[in-house]
Formats: sequence, structure tokens, C-alpha cells
Amino acid sequence: MAGFQQFDQDFYQSGFNIDEQGHEPYNCQTRSHPSENIDASAANPGVYASEQAYAEQAYTGQIFQPTDTSSYTGTDSSDAEPPLLEELGINFDHICQKTLTVLNPFKPVDGSIMNETDLTGPVVFCLALGATLLLAGKVHFSYVYGISVIGCFAMHALLNLMSMSEVSCGCVASVLGYCLLPMVTLSSCAVLFSLKGIIGTILALIIIGWCSLSASKIFISTLAMDGQQLLIAYPCALLYGVFALLTVF
Repeated sequence: MAGFQQFDQDFYQSGFNIDEQGHEPYNCQTRSHPSENIDASAANPGVYASEQAYAEQAYTGQIFQPTDTSSYTGTDSSDAEPPLLEELGINFDHICQKTLTVLNPFKPVDGSIMNETDLTGPVVFCLALGATLLLAGKVHFSYVYGISVIGCFAMHALLNLMSMSEVSCGCVASVLGYCLLPMVTLSSCAVLFSLKGIIGTILALIIIGWCSLSASKIFISTLAMDGQQLLIAYPCALLYGVFALLTVF
């Protein structure tokens, strides 16, 4: 037991002696009361005012400053922005005009409208053609897209060779896609009855002539290719004839 006490004293040896430290009992009267500070500031008003002015000058930050609303006119910047459909290039008025022009081949064509690169209608008509073929039991989505792309590039190269003015590939795709609308009617008929017969053949020939006539008329009106409608209608008829073969057979 004595060895344990000796080890304990050796382990806790230090140079600190509590008797040497001056210990003063706590006296609550030694702490200053806030009222004393107030009395001190009242006793020395000049010193307190100078300290307060220095504190205000030292702080340069601004917590909150309300904006000046006197010049507010009541108009928001979002009001001046164009509509979303206009930013995406979707104009339903032009889509309806192009659709009516295709449905009526003898209607005068507005070249300014047809010269726009509008792919909303062509994409919708391609999807409609693939959907109606699917209802008829024919999964030809890849054929529709593939033939459309090849036909657009071929017609684009042909028109640039034949016309004096250059035409964009988007304009060619837009015209060929809108003129695909009568072919959608033929594929819808294929859902109701079979086109493998005399009636189906005659109906397919009428639709091919309708599509090629509309497309050629739009092209010659847009590109000012007077007297060349038959030359443009022939390759258009070949292109739409492939779609007719997919629809009939």
C-alpha cells in the first residue's frame, strides 16, 4: 500500500503549488453593473460620442438597401420576350396555309411561306404515315425515315443543278414532307381495306400524281423555275411511288 502511494506521488509530481497562488474570494460587488456604464457615459458625454462616431465610421457594410421604386414603369422584361412556339420556329398559321396548299394543288402558292425551313409538319406527317402503316400490320418506320432522308438529299442536289438560285436542304425537306399528306390518306385507306387490286392501284396512282403535282408546283413557285414543272414532277413521282409501294404491298 505504501508503494502504491509512493508511485502515485511520483506520477503526479509537478512544480505547481496551490499555496503560492493568490486566491481571492469572489465578490459580486467587484463586477460593474450596466447602470454604471450608463452613468460613465453620462459623466463623459464627449468621449462616448466620439467612440460612437468612430464605430459608425468604421462600419462600411450595408445590411439592406431598398431599391428605388419611383422609376418603376410596371413592365416586366418577360413581357417583351417572344412566345415559346415562335422561338421554336412553330407557326400554326403557316402550317395551316402549307397544308391547304398541298390539299389543293390548283391554289396559288405563296413563295415566301414555302421558302421557310419548317419541319414540324413533315415530322408529324411521317409519324402519321408510319402509324397508319403500323395499324395495317406493316412496321415500316425505318423505311419511311430512310427513304425520306435519301429523297431529300437527292432532290436538293437536283434542284441546285436546275435552278439559278440556291435552295437549302431544310426547305426541300419541308416541301417534300408537307406533300406527303395525301400518302397518309392512302395508308389510312389501307387500314380499312386491302389495296392489292384494281381499285388500290388506281387510288395509288392518283395519290402519286397528287403528291408530285403539289411538290413540283411549290418548287417552281419558290425557285422561279417557270416551264420546268414536268421536269421536277418526274423525280417527285418516283419518290412518292416508293412510299406508295410500301403502302400497297
